[in-house]
Amino acid sequence: MKPLVKISSEGNLTLNRRKMILEMLENKGKVRNSDLAKVFNVSTVTIRNDLEKLEEKGLLIRTRGGGIKSDRVRIDYQLNYESNLHLKEKQAIGKKAAELVKENDTIIIDSGTTTLELARNLAGYQNLTIITNALNIASQFLNNININVIMPGGNLRYSTLSMIGPIAEEGIRNLYCDKIFIGVNGIDSRYGISTTHLEDASLNRLMIESSKEVIILTDSSKFLKRSFSLIAPINKIHTVITDSRIPDDEHSRLINAGINVVLV
Repeated sequence: MKPLVKISSEGNLTLNRRKMILEMLENKGKVRNSDLAKVFNVSTVTIRNDLEKLEEKGLLIRTRGGGIKSDRVRIDYQLNYESNLHLKEKQAIGKKAAELVKENDTIIIDSGTTTLELARNLAGYQNLTIITNALNIASQFLNNININVIMPGGNLRYSTLSMIGPIAEEGIRNLYCDKIFIGVNGIDSRYGISTTHLEDASLNRLMIESSKEVIILTDSSKFLKRSFSLIAPINKIHTVITDSRIPDDEHSRLINAGINVVLV
């Protein structure tokens, strides 16, 4: 077997491999050095180093010849991992997205590392209402009393610091907003936008229905990917903000579908 994700830089390749090791641990409860070396086509020395680093972060317990699951919380590692992937692109996308926000707007900012970059560019606004289901996004505005922050209730997903579930959905259902900024795990012009979790998809659909304008924030690595749960078809989208590495065919199909594509 080969690694499931191709990543250009050595640093991102290492991060991705370690994330996949954690996913395998989550599914199987244990891993073996020799098996991982074959899966990722690397030496057992590299794998032992990976497991050592993950153990230092409390994410697994090394055993003779492999590792087993640790029950310690993985919040910081998961968020740091996601944030560091394609960071420059995410920062540029967040900055460009902030230009679409106007004073007096009421907006929804979905949870995610790219939408977090948008939030970091909104501190200077003087009259803004922000609805978000993400604790780390809401916390960006603690020092700005001119920004009204609304959070739905719900169940906390520790890996993303976001509120999900029926209570969160009820908190969104009766709202209406000018814009929603939403991140995705996958986007395909012939399929739609998608995410890895059913509960996220359900909440995102309600957010979209509650918004006048739907704006997708995604780096180009998410194109031509279909994640587990469909959020919405392409015809629900008004604008996509992404980087210039978007596949040409996808770019053309989005434009032909009447979608505004903004490249950074």
